[in-house]
Amino acid sequence: MENTLPDDALDHRLAQRLKALRQERGWSLDDLAKRSAVSRATLSRLENAEVSATTQVLGKLCSAYGLTLSRLMRMVEVGFAPLIRRADQPVWTDPATGFTRRSVSPPAQSLAGEVIDATLPPGTDIAYDAPPRPGLEHHLVLLEGELLLTLEGTAHRLCPGDCLRYQLFGPSRFQTPPTASARYLLFLV
Repeated sequence: MENTLPDDALDHRLAQRLKALRQERGWSLDDLAKRSAVSRATLSRLENAEVSATTQVLGKLCSAYGLTLSRLMRMVEVGFAPLIRRADQPVWTDPATGFTRRSVSPPAQSLAGEVIDATLPPGTDIAYDAPPRPGLEHHLVLLEGELLLTLEGTAHRLCPGDCLRYQLFGPSRFQTPPTASARYLLFLV
């Protein structure tokens, strides 16, 4: 989707989104400065739309927030389209594991929920040290195969049709057996 905002309007919307991201996490400007290696003064000026962000600064902030730059920019685009056809839904495949992730939900600046359609090949083992946003609510529905999902040390073996609802604050691990894959929908709220 093409952005039709003038540069100053885009800077203002980006400033609002950056401030909202920080506040959603309960971080002060000092907290974000430590996590991103961007000075507190620069962060303040960015959030007040007093300066335009550079790619380098946005890259540091995206890393701190656990977002891609393209996802951040979609959050500030104008013209939310409520329908996104399957053929237009972005798909990413991890070349190392074969994990495939399709972003089902249309991107929207003002809406927080998201749906992911994921497939893990047989024998996959993916561990995450921490969630991109602690406390994020998840609803995982296993559609096909077998999945062992370990959340903060507690293992959950899922079969097709099972739904695991949780808030994630710590490490997680997704594992499939050597003989079975797993396909699931993940709803993030």
